[in-house]
Order: sequence, then C-alpha cells, then structure tokens
Amino acid sequence: MHMNTTVPEVHGAARAWEVTGEDRWRQIVEAYWRSGVTERGYYATGGQTNGEIWSPPQELSARLGFRTQEHCTVYNMMRLADFLLRWTGEPGYADYWERNLWNGILAQQHPDTGMIAYFLPLHAGAEKVWGSPTEDFWCCHGSLVQAHTIYANHIWFESETGLTLSQYIPNQANWSRNGQAVSLVLKQDHQLASHHRPDSLAYILEIKTDQPQEFTLRLRLPWWLSEQPEISINGQTIDARHQTSGYLEIHQRWQQDRLEIKLPKNLTAVPLPDQSEMVAFMDGPVVLAGLNPEPNTKPTRREDTSNATFWPRYLIRGLTLKGDPEQPTSILISDNEREWTFWHTGYRTHGQDHDIRFIPLYEVRNEFYTVYFPIKKGE
Repeated sequence: MHMNTTVPEVHGAARAWEVTGEDRWRQIVEAYWRSGVTERGYYATGGQTNGEIWSPPQELSARLGFRTQEHCTVYNMMRLADFLLRWTGEPGYADYWERNLWNGILAQQHPDTGMIAYFLPLHAGAEKVWGSPTEDFWCCHGSLVQAHTIYANHIWFESETGLTLSQYIPNQANWSRNGQAVSLVLKQDHQLASHHRPDSLAYILEIKTDQPQEFTLRLRLPWWLSEQPEISINGQTIDARHQTSGYLEIHQRWQQDRLEIKLPKNLTAVPLPDQSEMVAFMDGPVVLAGLNPEPNTKPTRREDTSNATFWPRYLIRGLTLKGDPEQPTSILISDNEREWTFWHTGYRTHGQDHDIRFIPLYEVRNEFYTVYFPIKKGE
C-alpha cells in the first residue's frame, strides 16, 4: 500500500481518539504501529519504505533500492510516534523519533543548499538526488518545511510532577511552575578542550528561577547508551544507573542550577532483520555511510536514478568486509578526527582489501555511498 496515504489517515484516527475517547480509534493507531514498526522492523535509518510503499515485514534486504525511505513517510511516522509517546510516556517512541531525525530529516536535506532528497537510497553505490529551488516542487519539499517547525514540540514535556527532557536538541524554554517563571537552557558541549576524541554526546542544562521550585526532572536515557551516563548537578556527581531506553528521575528544589550530562556512545554494527551478515555501522544514534572509492576520471552525472549502471558502483558491489560485527572496531578506526578545535565523526576501514572512508549519512552531499556491507567473520 502507498504508505504516505495511510499514515495521515491514522493521524486522523489518533486525533479522533483524543477528541471522542472512543477506544476503537486508539486501537486502530496501536494496531497500525504494531504492523508498521514493531512487527515489520526498519532499516538502521528508521525508514520502512521503498518506492513509496511498505517493505515486507522482516524482509528488508530485497528493498535496498534507488527509492528507499521517502521523506514524507519519515516525517509522518515521527508525528505518529509523537501521538503514542504523549499517550503512553514510553521512551521507545522518543528513540524512534530521534533515529529518524538524525538519519531521515537531517540526512535528506543538503547541508549547504537546504534542498531536499525525495528518497534516501540504501543500495550499494547510492547517490542522493537533490531537488532544486525552481525546477522541482515535490511533496517532500512541503514536508521538509513542516519538519523543521516541530522540533520545539518534542523537546520538553510537562506532567503533574514536573518536566521531561525527551530530545537533546539545544534550546531555550520558558516554563511556569506554581506561578513562578522557570528558565531552561540546553546547550551541547562539544568537549572542545578534550585532548581525546569524545566518546559521548555531552550537554549542559541550566535551570534558573527567582524562587526555589520543587519538581521532578526526567532525562531520557536513549537506546544507544553504551555505559552508565555521567550526570552532575553544580559539580556534584549523582547516581545515574545505566538504563537504555528509559528515564532518569531527579527530584529536588531547583533555583540556580547547572547540570552536566554525558551520554556515552560507541560504534555498533546493525544487521538487516533478514540478513544478519549485512550490517550498517552506527556511531551512537547516527548511521555512517561508506564513501565509494572513485576512479581517476568521472563521466557526466546522469539524472535518471533508475539506471543501475552508474560508473562507480562496480567498485563497491560485492565488496565484503572482514571482522567481527560484535566488535566493529575490528573493522573501522577513527579517521580525520580533528580540525582545529573541532572533532569530526569520521572512520575508515583497516585490515581490509579496500580503504573506505565512513562519514555520518547526514553529511553526505554528492558523494556515492553505501550503508549496508556484508561481513565475513573469522578473518
């Protein structure tokens, strides 16, 4: 079925449940999520489509094509996850939203021009095809504009007991507690002073209010946490036991407080549901793309992405990496990691027959790339 026809219909069912309270509307939404996500699975990026239709449940390998992951479906499934998160508070929906933000919304917008990629190809030797400012107006041009307006709706959630920080997006928020204004400022700490490549995503949260306010602050602990998070309040470390896809609750009187939050991450290999030997590499929540080796001469770029004879693809098709996917550092090592005071998230293969560079999928512009690689163990 055409996916982006049915997702908005289920948005309607979700809103109908919120307005009427009739159980059948909520049952429709929950059944749709089970069918579309829980039982179907998804690519490492979070997407589930190829050619604008659903990929078969747990059979995704045959759909790594030129038209994988339509942008509109990414955006609308994130909206559906938001309904379910608000209804249940289950952090898995926020994890899904975050995965699709990094590897869908951001990966399908050109970092320099702002143009949209209708699809996110996931086959070997893929290329993003970008829209233009005046010659195209795809449906995804519209969903791109919409997607960037909803971030503020997904960062903070209010409850009777306090606030939940659901998404780690730098922001400034103004909240009222018992009639008193509370200011919240979240900044990302890139750990620029570190002499070693950061092994975590780090943030600083400042909470300010004129009069002390007692409430519970909940921090989402994402699915990709590699070990116990490091959290301190005004320089004092607190107990933050490692719990992936959960929440850390901090209850106290707040006034002029500074939290330092470090969320450890590492390199992981994520297999396709139906081909365990085909893996994508992720650095925390971010999917990595292997850049194709290029020949000395480059012919004119072809616009028809349905043509499977693109010149550099033969260099990467059939290329097998050697190593243990349970130990991805046996396959990839850091690459081009430092530039002045800025840390890059780059890798390259080592001990392999070919030297391949890996960068975040959202940084890919016009390069040819591959996301899923076959792995041969024991070598």
